[in-house]
Order: sequence, then structure tokens, then C-alpha cells
Amino acid sequence: MQRFTNPRDLYHGKGALEALKTLKGKKAIICVGGGSMKRFGFLDRAEQYLHEAGMETALIEGIESDPSVTTVMNGASRMEEFQPDWIVAIGGGSPIDAAKAMWIRYEHPECTFEDMCKVFALPELRHKAKFCAVSSTSGTATEVTAFSIITDYEKGIKYPIADFQITPDVAIVDPDLAETMPKKLVAHTGMDAMTHAIEAFVSTAASDFTDAPALRAMTLIKDNLIDSYNEDKAAGDDMHARDTMHNAQCLAGIAFSSASLGIVHSMAHKTGAAFADYGAHIIHGAANAMYLPKVIAFNAKDERAAERYAFIADYLGLGGTTDEDKIAKLIGLLRGMNDKLNIPHGISHYGKDSYPTEEGFVPEDVFLKRLPDIAKNAILDACTLTNPRPLSADRPEDIELMEKLLKACYYDTDVDF
Repeated sequence: MQRFTNPRDLYHGKGALEALKTLKGKKAIICVGGGSMKRFGFLDRAEQYLHEAGMETALIEGIESDPSVTTVMNGASRMEEFQPDWIVAIGGGSPIDAAKAMWIRYEHPECTFEDMCKVFALPELRHKAKFCAVSSTSGTATEVTAFSIITDYEKGIKYPIADFQITPDVAIVDPDLAETMPKKLVAHTGMDAMTHAIEAFVSTAASDFTDAPALRAMTLIKDNLIDSYNEDKAAGDDMHARDTMHNAQCLAGIAFSSASLGIVHSMAHKTGAAFADYGAHIIHGAANAMYLPKVIAFNAKDERAAERYAFIADYLGLGGTTDEDKIAKLIGLLRGMNDKLNIPHGISHYGKDSYPTEEGFVPEDVFLKRLPDIAKNAILDACTLTNPRPLSADRPEDIELMEKLLKACYYDTDVDF
């Protein structure tokens, strides 16, 4: 038996933020990030709508990119003080993910971060509060998913929290918010969304219910991401592609929330903060963009995965006669998109600013020294469980394969194993 879970209500289209007026409750705590929602007036509007709904509001502001365990625990303490019956998270993946983890701790103060990371083992939520997510970026789709990503900075590892309990009750997908994204964020979140759709489609937990939104998302992303990247609202562009991408990323999220993902995400989670002591993170969407072509070549050794990748190529009209040809064209499409989005092809060329450079910020000797631990942690990541080509940390040969794959992602070399 499989399960397909989505928010109870999803409001979408321009002006959908106004749906906050329909929430029923006494107190709402709003969780936001670094200031863009305040700067562009969306935070004020959200507070106004909640006040019109008859609710008292409080704020948790300044949630950082790649939120930490400390941020989660501090936010949960603030929730405990305020006692909200609605948690409203507004922004990109980071504030929404952090708010989900705060929600768990608020409902269950005895729950440790280690408890949260046990896959699909959370206690029941909604005894104290319901959750509304308002997305401002077009990639993570956390507004509709059963996932949250929290970083343990002491270990330098991003951990996924996965449980249908943290699927929001209400999702608001208003493209007005996404029109404020800077170009680099458009690129990274867009390729994150493409990775979600492709990994969901080849996942061992894929179903008819997840295949449909995944395929539609791929089509919309292929047709709109580059235009979205190049659109400029200040120059008078109509922002149609940007608006369409906001829907596309949500469809990809609907797919992967129930189908789960694969080792592209496992590798991105475990490399993202692994080199923070060298001055930067490998931004999640950029990591996915770099690793996805390599993982497709790796997973294509599995017959079912190869058939599904070839189906994607056919569905997107890429041409090719044999499955091998079609998969090569799919990989070529993704690498071409990375070029147009100014995303490098390998870690060795990934600069501190995320742009391609001759010499990346991760030194080769440091990468090779940390590689065994990164490879093992990637295999232990929750997303590996549904990868089409199985890998186990109990098998030394699988750890060796993951190390080879990560090396290919560092040096941008072909994958033929």
C-alpha cells in the first residue's frame, strides 16, 4: 500500500496571499527569513490579513539560509511562550523548513533533533497548532511536502526530516511573491525543481499519482526556466514564465512528497555544508544541478530507471532512437540548461559565489580527505532509500561506488560504472 498526501487546501494564482483571511483561530505566529518579505511589503500584508481574520500575531524573524538546529530550538521556545494555534511560514525553503521543525518541537517538547530525523516516525501533530506555508521561491516546494531540511553545523551535515505529519494544512502559491527573486535564486531553485520532478519519476516509490505532476512539472520547467531567469520586472517584462515556474515547482513538490527522491539529493545534503570552513556552502539547488546528469548516467545501469529516463526524453520531445541515445539527450538538455543559468558542472569549478570559476573554493586535497565520510553519509541519507539503483552502507563496494560518483561530480568526468 502507498500513500499520496497533500495539503488540505492549496490556494494559487495572483493575490492568493489574501487566503490568509480565511484561517480560523486566535493566535498566529509568522516565521520569516532575512528581510525580503518585509522589504517588498508581503509581511505587512500577511499580518493585515491575519488581523482581519481576528487573530493576534507574533513574529519569528531572521531565519537564516540553511537553518540550524539552534534556530529550530529557539523558535520552538518562542512558540511555547506565544501559544499559537496557527503557524504561518512565509518565504523560501529555509524559513518554511525551520518552521516545520519548530512546530514538531512546540507540539512535543520532549522530541530531540535526533528523534525528528527518524524517517516517518514523528508523533502526531496538530494538538496545538495547524500549519500554513506561503512560498516565495520557485524550487523547494516545501509548502506542499512532507520534508524539511535542517543543518547540524557541528557535524557539517544537512539532515532531512521526512514525515507526512509535517505536510502543511494550507499552502499558498502566489506568483507575486516569486517575482521578487534575484536571478541566481531563480536558477538554483529552478534546477532544484527539475531535480525533484526527475527523481520523483524514477523513484522506487513512484506511482500513477506522482508520475502525472512530475511529468507536467518537467515540461513547464523545460519550457519556462530559462525565460524566467532572463525576465526582468523592472524592465517591464510580463513575468509570465516566472509565474508559470511557481506552479511548476509546486507540481514537482506534489510528486516528490509522496514518491520521495534519490541520491542526487542525498549527495547534495551531505556536501552542502561539508566545506563551510572554507568560506561557503554548495548551494542546494546548484548542487542538484551539478550532480543530476551524473546520477542519471549512474542510475541508468538499472533497467527500469533507464526506461523511465528514456520516457522523459520522449515526453520532452528530445529525440533519439535507442534508450541510450535518449538518455544522452536528456543529460545534454540538463547540462545545457546549467550553462544558460551560469551554474558550473563540477565542484572543482564551483566558486564561493556559486558561479563557474577556473579554481573552485573546495581544494582537491580537502575534498579527497573528506570523501569517505561524505560518501557513507550520503548512502545513509533518507533519500537513498528510494533511489532506483540500490546502495547500502553495509556493502563496502557500494561505498566505493558512491565515492567514484562523488569524484565524477568534483572533476566533471563521465560516469560509466
